[in-house]
Amino acid sequence: MRLLSSQRASLLLLLLLAAAMISAGLGMRHPSNVDEERFLGVALEMLQGGDWLIPHRAAEIYPDKPPLFMWAIALLVRLGVAPTIALFLPALLAGMVATACLYDLGTRLWNRRVGMIAGLLFLATYQTYSIQRAGQIDGFLLLWTALGLYGMVRHLLLGPAWGWFYVACAAMGFGIISKGVGFLPALMLIPYAFAVRRDWSGVARMPGEGRAWLLGLVVALAAIGTWLLPLIIKVTLFGDEASRAYLDEILLRQTAHRYANAWHHREPFWFFFTNVIPKYWLPLVLALPWMVPAWRRQLAKHDGRYLVLLGWVILVLLFFSLSSGKRKLYIYPALPGLVLAMAPLVPWLLRRWFAQRPRGRKIFIGLALFWFFAWFARGFVEPIKEGVNPRQTLMEDVAEVTGGAELVLTHWREGHWLFARQPVVHFGVIAPNQTDKAAEWLRKNPGSYALIQPAELPRCFKPDKARRVGDADDEDWYLVQADADNGQCHDPTAAQPYRFAWKQPLD
Repeated sequence: MRLLSSQRASLLLLLLLAAAMISAGLGMRHPSNVDEERFLGVALEMLQGGDWLIPHRAAEIYPDKPPLFMWAIALLVRLGVAPTIALFLPALLAGMVATACLYDLGTRLWNRRVGMIAGLLFLATYQTYSIQRAGQIDGFLLLWTALGLYGMVRHLLLGPAWGWFYVACAAMGFGIISKGVGFLPALMLIPYAFAVRRDWSGVARMPGEGRAWLLGLVVALAAIGTWLLPLIIKVTLFGDEASRAYLDEILLRQTAHRYANAWHHREPFWFFFTNVIPKYWLPLVLALPWMVPAWRRQLAKHDGRYLVLLGWVILVLLFFSLSSGKRKLYIYPALPGLVLAMAPLVPWLLRRWFAQRPRGRKIFIGLALFWFFAWFARGFVEPIKEGVNPRQTLMEDVAEVTGGAELVLTHWREGHWLFARQPVVHFGVIAPNQTDKAAEWLRKNPGSYALIQPAELPRCFKPDKARRVGDADDEDWYLVQADADNGQCHDPTAAQPYRFAWKQPLD
């Protein structure tokens, strides 16, 4: 009973630390990059327009990501949470769940001390701080990755535990409709199968369970079907050309095509090993010179726990390295597996470092406390330093100058739509000849205004008839009306524009 109480107290302390680290500055933070602006805007447009199956961005279909993360934000807003807080809560929840999962797995696989170390290593890693405090899909994806990892480990290393295996499969299904790579915990089956075949210790053996394994696939498909099945039915029965194109985009182009032949963020094979891990996996990487030989010794003992965990980390890194498109946050799902493989060796490593250096141990503890405090303090410093989003300020100024008249957006970013305080018109995020289309629109709608980039202004408009708005830095724009038209730009093939207005502009 005393042991159980001690375990609960340890977990509670760890969760309090996770909540403090990830939520520091919550309420002061605002959407500060295009990803956060986009996901919050899509969620709010879901609430306003009522279409929860096909995400939209300023009335145009948003085809890049499945909708589960946006559902989570929209649901929180529907429950009364302020939008600028709701944006960050899914990642906060995911971070706390992941911390609890790592603590429990470390405790079950080794002991309570290892569980505590696993949670601390995860929270200390810079990539955890940078992703879990952001309002982006990858922070939310961690929820499903952590549950998938937890269920897999409970089944493969501590099992058989078919119930936990099916939890993992459901988590992977929901992970896939959050972001296509939600299936990654399934890669753990590869090193597990090798360990079973070679009769390694520390893995559960489940011969003759083909149907039970297959049921896991059914569970994953059922989770995916909570969104995909209604979507297919809707598109099949009531869909137009745009919705059918969305289905093709989200199922094929944004998954297999993007992985095999990415059209942006193209980087060489070694990008993660040279540009990401050395910085974003600090301070873990500092211990690798000692960890790698220690792992080698554990693998030489045929310890299947290390084989499955490290094998999974390597497979995740290899999976993303083989794709031509790479971003810093892609390899984040491998981090929980890495800390779980490092945690049991940390006590040995500390003894090796400080056995003859008692003062060194005190310095290490001081540095660790300072590390956590620095990240906590930075959570409050960053929002103050960043200040108000310049696109928010821009759109407030534009609404005041134009008197709330209809505004044509050209070469716009998500913040221009999210913070719009008047009806907007646009021709698609990636449409060509947007300035020419704006000139055509103003000729037919002389009461409207258009927001034009400085580089595009003299080509289609008279500069002396334009009004400069913005901060002359990241947000440098000109407002024009029909009287500024120089008659040089025409686009007779202009498609039907998208029109959008917030019923309740974001404050």
